[in-house]
Amino acid sequence: MLRLVVLLIVAVLPFSSEAREGMWLPMLIDDFNIGEMQEMGFKLSAADVYAVNAASMKDAVVRFGNGCTGGVISAEGLIITNNHCANSAIQKLSSIENDYLTAGFWASSREEELPNEGLTVSILRSMKDVTALVLSGVNDSIRESARQRIIASNIDSISNNAVKDLHYQAVVEPFYSGNRYYLFVYEVFKDIRLVGAPPAGIGDFGGESDNWMWPRHTGDFALFRIYADESNRAADFSPTNVPYKPAHHFPVSLEGVEEGDFAMVLGFPAKTSQYVPSYHVSMLADLVYPKMIELRDAKLDIMDRHIEQDQKIRLQYAAKHSAVANSFKRWKGEIRGLKMLEGAEMKQQYEAGFNTWLNSDSMRIVSYGNILGEYSKLYKALSKYRLAHDYMLELIGYTGIETLKFAGSFERLATLVDAEEVDEDAVEMEKLHLREQAEKHFKDFSKAIDMEICVSLFEMMAL
Repeated sequence: MLRLVVLLIVAVLPFSSEAREGMWLPMLIDDFNIGEMQEMGFKLSAADVYAVNAASMKDAVVRFGNGCTGGVISAEGLIITNNHCANSAIQKLSSIENDYLTAGFWASSREEELPNEGLTVSILRSMKDVTALVLSGVNDSIRESARQRIIASNIDSISNNAVKDLHYQAVVEPFYSGNRYYLFVYEVFKDIRLVGAPPAGIGDFGGESDNWMWPRHTGDFALFRIYADESNRAADFSPTNVPYKPAHHFPVSLEGVEEGDFAMVLGFPAKTSQYVPSYHVSMLADLVYPKMIELRDAKLDIMDRHIEQDQKIRLQYAAKHSAVANSFKRWKGEIRGLKMLEGAEMKQQYEAGFNTWLNSDSMRIVSYGNILGEYSKLYKALSKYRLAHDYMLELIGYTGIETLKFAGSFERLATLVDAEEVDEDAVEMEKLHLREQAEKHFKDFSKAIDMEICVSLFEMMAL
């Protein structure tokens, strides 16, 4: 069995295997993980993985767009990511005449590389534990609303101070349900150009039937290049920009691997629900996921019918269809896995052990009380609100009713116009921004599909 360590920059979707699993922050591996990693065959140091003032692997791992991971694989800014992560960017560049989604694309020169408006690539420059600063002024006696206001204010101050006079962006992320907070500082590159992508028969081989299934036989990759200004700093698109020169890049090896070789994954794979109680697992598997699957199934049926009838709609809705289908398939797989492996029952066994540990010490009882009993009461009340929350996201989110989402983009303009003293310059700037958004919106919009989805969702939610 290939031994595996999963090393994470933000958070992890946990999985089961015979390998070592868990969630580790690059900043902390020197304290907690490097010894075990080296025993397993890792031949580098912790500083080779993460260092602030020296080149390290963190400089070659990028956040592609808003959530995917990519790797820098050349000294001239070439990056590789998953084809499904690039799907939206490639779709926006495609047309009936130049259907790059179906036929693929390969630039034979730098001049042929295609700019991607709105696409970003973020590279982590540093991270820091800022828990004490975020929770400054917070105590157990204040109301939750006041607590959240203080935390939000502290986070704004921390983020702004971290990048003052710098061309970086900062974000503070909560970990362990807000028990820890970490500051991440990124350099965000905005000039990203498509270099190559395989045709759909390779890049999307197996389609949704193979999605979330293993082993896979998909050529799931795409190549882009990061461009920077003449000082090698992130910049908006410009014909005068040059390929970015990274502090570190991953050399590509053709030697393959041997049984038992050390392997690890370094990236940005979303979030974990590993520490939720059994009540949460049951809520998802028995209530929330089945309802969401029904809604997504209805959306897919409507999209499929229109896509089969119109090539233009096929291109317009390629990325949207993929986004709807991705979670639809994942939720079905999660329910199956949780039932097959008795996920809720496993949690209950762990909780029984916790209760035994708790009741063996009177001081622990004072500290934790009847915490599992409280969880039981809370989740009975929470379930209906969680379902309502997820229904709302299905209505107004990326895969929801597009007209509602587009209408929401006018909120800032309405606020500016209704102000006691109207800032005419700000109003004109926002109108210009909305014209640009409207052009993007209607480029990939079908009124017929949106109306059918709207009616279908409201009818299903009313049941």
